[in-house]
Amino acid sequence: MDYLLKTEPSVYSFADLEREKTTIWDGVTNPVAVRHLREMKPGERLVIYHTGDEKSVVGTASVVNVDASDPRNPQVKIKVGKAIAKAKTLAEIKARSSFVDSPLVRQGRLSVVPLTAAQYAWLVGE
Repeated sequence: MDYLLKTEPSVYSFADLEREKTTIWDGVTNPVAVRHLREMKPGERLVIYHTGDEKSVVGTASVVNVDASDPRNPQVKIKVGKAIAKAKTLAEIKARSSFVDSPLVRQGRLSVVPLTAAQYAWLVGE
């Protein structure tokens, strides 16, 4: 499974992840998003999405490991991938038929969103 992780760039940006190389993705409170974090497996691919004024996919990362010992606050260690050459905006995402049923479009406040392989490939420009 691939996932999209939303972050407010003024709080934690893809540039921060690039600088730090790895981070623990935690602090998520929405029960559905928390479930997605618990379900993550090492090696799964991630897309980093900036919220706020940007509203666009900006980079990739991958899951290093998952500590779900606290089921309400799983700790997912991720490592940086690469910056997206041409960021995909929310408007572009919404215009794609492959995202019509995506929680990214249907549940705008969800901070951890599962992606199909085709959605991931389009978002990262593969």
